[in-house]
Amino acid sequence: MRVNITLACTESGDRNYITTKNKRTNPERLEMKKYSPRLKRHTLHRETK
Repeated sequence: MRVNITLACTESGDRNYITTKNKRTNPERLEMKKYSPRLKRHTLHRETK
């Protein structure tokens, strides 16, 4: 039931992280504050297709 998802930075658009999530318990898009190497600071990352 767990699927792989890619997290993309909302400011630079870079796809920096890959993680998994359970679609049954979290049907909405995942958002996390993660480190962006290009911007050298923590930014909001959202789930992409």
